[in-house]
Formats: sequence, structure tokens, C-alpha cells
Amino acid sequence: MDICVHFQHTSMNHVYLMIGGNIGNRLANLENARNSIEQRCGPIQKQSSIYETEAWGFKDQPAFFNQALCIETALIPQDLMSTLLTIELDMGRERLIPLGPRTIDLDIIYYNQTIIEAPGLSIPHPKLAARNFVLAPLVEIAPDFEHPILKKTNFQLYEASTDASVVYKKTDL
Repeated sequence: MDICVHFQHTSMNHVYLMIGGNIGNRLANLENARNSIEQRCGPIQKQSSIYETEAWGFKDQPAFFNQALCIETALIPQDLMSTLLTIELDMGRERLIPLGPRTIDLDIIYYNQTIIEAPGLSIPHPKLAARNFVLAPLVEIAPDFEHPILKKTNFQLYEASTDASVVYKKTDL
């Protein structure tokens, strides 16, 4: 398998993450995930509001809470992904059904302007432009961040999205 990596290492990297889940106490799970990310990966620089969204792909499951984060990290992309997967496991994540219910899901959306295509790691996230539940929170914290492949800002991607799913900003938390 070909591995393509365009990676410029700096001492601190700005990374956009998407966190979400739909099992258990969704709000507490997001808080626990944020705390673990800060302890193990690096400080959170920005965080979006929490959004409630219908399940995407596998529809017959509870609605998700989702949130975008911007963190600063010294971890290289592969180590960051490994750490995020460990946090998921520590929080009880089980991968039983593709796109199925989960306590927590932690995804790297962007890592600086890095482009990586490797087994188990694609950055930027390959499906972000087709998912309103990713784009809406991202637009809140990084509307002008430009996708390094598509050369469009998050705002432009959201405006052009053909995803019909509805994303609600939670104001009653």
C-alpha cells in the first residue's frame, strides 16, 4: 500500500478534532473526552458549541452530540491518532457496527495543512466535506481555515454541502 505523507513538523501543531457520541451521558462523555485530550494530547485552544445531530449512515440509533476542538500538540499525527484511539477505548468505545452507536468518537479533521494517506490515518478527514455534523461546528471555530486539498474554507465547504441532515446547536445545556 502506498503511503503518502506531506508533513511539516513544528514544535507545536494546530489540530482540529471532532468529538462526538450517542451512548450514555452524552454531555459528560464529551467533557471527559475534552479532559483526556487536554491531559494526553495538548491544550484546547478553541471549542465549538455542542451540536445535536441525527445519526449519519446507520440511522437506527440515538442522536449524537458533536463538538469541534482546536488543540495545540507536539505529537506527530500517528502518535496523536494512537492516543485518541486509546482515549476512546478507555471511555468504553466498542466497534461493533460500522457507523454504529458509540460512547465517544474522536477524529482528526485537520493537522496544520498536513496531508496524510496511510493505513489507518487519512488527514484531512476524507469525508468532512460531506458531513454537516462536522462542518457546522468547524465553521463556528474556524470558518476561514482552508482545506489543504480542496482549497476551500470550512465556510465554503459548508455552504456547498449536499448533506441534508439537520444539525442543531444546543442552547439548553
